Amino acid sequence: MLNKKSVDDINVKGQKVLVRCDFNVPLEDGKITDETRLSAALPTIKKLVSDGGRVILCSHLGKPKGQPLPEMSLAPVAARLSELLGQEVKFAADHEVVGPNAKAAVGAMKDGDIVLLENTRYRAEETKNEDSFSRDLASLADVFVDDAFGTAHRAHCSNVGVTKYMKTNVVGYLMQKEIDFLGNAVDDPKRPFVAILGGAKVSSKLSVIENLLDKVDVLIIGGGMSYTFSKAEGGTVGNSLLEEDYCDYALKMIQKAKDNGVKLLLPVDTIIADNFSNDANTKVVAAGKIPQDWEGLDIGPKTCDLFADAVKDAKTVVWNGPMGAFEMPRFAVGTEAVAKALADTDAVTIIGGGDSAAAINSLGYGDKMTHISTGGGASMEFLEGKELPGVAAADDK
Repeated sequence: MLNKKSVDDINVKGQKVLVRCDFNVPLEDGKITDETRLSAALPTIKKLVSDGGRVILCSHLGKPKGQPLPEMSLAPVAARLSELLGQEVKFAADHEVVGPNAKAAVGAMKDGDIVLLENTRYRAEETKNEDSFSRDLASLADVFVDDAFGTAHRAHCSNVGVTKYMKTNVVGYLMQKEIDFLGNAVDDPKRPFVAILGGAKVSSKLSVIENLLDKVDVLIIGGGMSYTFSKAEGGTVGNSLLEEDYCDYALKMIQKAKDNGVKLLLPVDTIIADNFSNDANTKVVAAGKIPQDWEGLDIGPKTCDLFADAVKDAKTVVWNGPMGAFEMPRFAVGTEAVAKALADTDAVTIIGGGDSAAAINSLGYGDKMTHISTGGGASMEFLEGKELPGVAAADDK
């Protein structure tokens, strides 16, 4: 069990608090097109403000690679946060992030004030975790709060390096929730524990499959990666997604499931199409019986029932990766069937970020899930059983 100090364990009245948020939001013509990450940061910010802390926010945005690119400035975030919080968020526009504007703004702060620093990746040192920038950031504050789970799997200055120079390092509400659900669900789940893995590639989920086979009662594999398993078992997969190099690995995993007494469920039928488009001709065939020039683009109806049935009695379900090419409505049926099955169960349902989160939200089932992770890469590494640098850097209780 991971037990980290959080914002609830401290009171920051009169103290300067540096908060690492995840404001890596999509921008079009300087307008924020999805505010999910801003909304997710509000509870932590409000708590620190109500304590009477002097709150200094920082985040990266995009990949400016050490260049002060105006289109990746956090200025629009400061403006929108001011509206969402109902108080001014002063923007410190410095190309070097911790520059004259930041120092002046922080120096003038009163209890309850908020300042937002410029994009941390304007500094080349950020992603290399170099001491010079970590020290600059630490020089502004007395306390550090990490609330950016989306970057927890990376050791950068603004989430890991800075902690070396701070006496107090705690996690915010968002990080706490990710640790509680993702970290601890995998290590100490209520059983039966079911994991559902989808998405395109086996290769991107090698360690996740390995780790979960030591922990789950049932492992369900769908999506593009299922065709590699199908081929490994001697089936034909036509033009479907296939990683020939991983067929041996797939067979090893099938064997490992047997050895561990884990029920491994693979698709029994597939919706195939004669080309990769929403207007293609389609038909349903048995798994491993896909003719030449056709490709599998979704799990079939029998598989939908099989997978839905497998989660009925579960107490914990973790899902990462769609069941088919869900971005085309005709091939979103399998993903939707699984989403609906999870919505109908009373299990703790945890969605790993990335495509699965996008799929769940676009299909309208987001509010039916216990927890949707805010970090794709970070949630994958949690599921692999890895230690996340951003989590490890926080003080233990």
